[in-house]
Formats: sequence, structure tokens, C-alpha cells
Amino acid sequence: MKTILLLFCSNVFMTFAWYGHLKHLQKSPLWMVILISWGIAFFEYALQVPANRLGYGIFTLGQLKVIQEIITMCVFAGFSVWYMQKPLSWNYLYAAICLLGAAWFIFRDHH
Repeated sequence: MKTILLLFCSNVFMTFAWYGHLKHLQKSPLWMVILISWGIAFFEYALQVPANRLGYGIFTLGQLKVIQEIITMCVFAGFSVWYMQKPLSWNYLYAAICLLGAAWFIFRDHH
């Protein structure tokens, strides 16, 4: 589905905008990192807004948000391992279980 794909791609950009600078730009001035992050975040918005427009009506507002959070956690876990080279802990599994619970609650009364 287009909405899910767009949300996934937007999350890749947002994750890099929020956390990518921690790997290579630690010594850069904060104002520069903010401008770079805003530039990256532009592409996140360019994907996120259409994703929400396409998905709204197919999904409820709450469902869109929970889908977004699940995708965010998946993207962040991949980013942590592959880009930041940080191991995943059991806490990621526990967080995923909580997100599955959120999905169950938000999707159980789908109208």
C-alpha cells in the first residue's frame, strides 16, 4: 500500500534528520547541524504529508498514528544496528510488544 511505503520512506529521512548527525557531526556547530537536519526533514515532510492524505479515510487518524509509530520503531532499530552500529537490546523487543498491543487496541474496532 502506498501509505505504508511513503510512511516508511519518510521515517528513514526523519531518523537521519534527528540522529544521523550524532555519528559524524559531533564537532560541528549546533546551528549547522540544525540546518542540515531541517534540510533532511524537508524530504520527510514531502513524503509524510502525502502518506497521511492518501491513508486518511482508509485508516482512522489513530490508526495512521499507530502505524507511524510502529514503522518508526522498525526504522530506528535498523538505523541503530546498520548506521550507528549499536546492538539491539531486549528493550526493543519489549517496546515492539507494547506497539503490537497499541495496534491491537486501535485496530480492533475498525469502522
